[in-house]
Amino acid sequence: MANELQAVLRQLGGKRVLGRALANDRDLREAIREGFPHAVLGELMQASGLTLKELAGALDLSPRSLQRRRRGRLARFESDRLYRMARLLALARETLGDDARASRWLKRSNRALGGVAPIAAIDTELGARQVENILGRIAYGGMS
Repeated sequence: MANELQAVLRQLGGKRVLGRALANDRDLREAIREGFPHAVLGELMQASGLTLKELAGALDLSPRSLQRRRRGRLARFESDRLYRMARLLALARETLGDDARASRWLKRSNRALGGVAPIAAIDTELGARQVENILGRIAYGGMS
C-alpha cells in the first residue's frame, strides 16, 4: 500500500474518531495500547458493510462485550484486532478498486483459503497473513 498508515487511519475514522492525530506507527501503537474509542467499531462496521455480530465473529470477539463498552475505551487486544481488520480492509479496497468489491470479496468463500471466506479467516494472525498474501497475489496478477 502506498501509505498504509493513512489508509488504516481512514478506516478507523481518523482524528475525528480517534481523538488525536496519529503521525506515525509509534503513535498508532500507543493508541492501540491505550485502547481505541468505542466509536471505531461503528466506523469499521460502516466501512466494511458488516454487522456488529459479523465484525465480532471475524475478530474472535464477543458482540456482547463490545456492546457493553459504549463508553470509554476498548481493551488493548480488542483494539489490536480492530487495527488488523482496518489494515486488511484498506488493503482489499486498494487491491480491488472500490468499497463494494472489497466488501463482497471479504464475504465470499475463497478456494485459496479452503472454501472459507476471508472475513472468517482473519480471526487469527495466521489467517490474516493468508488473506494478505492472497490480496498480494491478486494485486500482482496471480490466481486467487
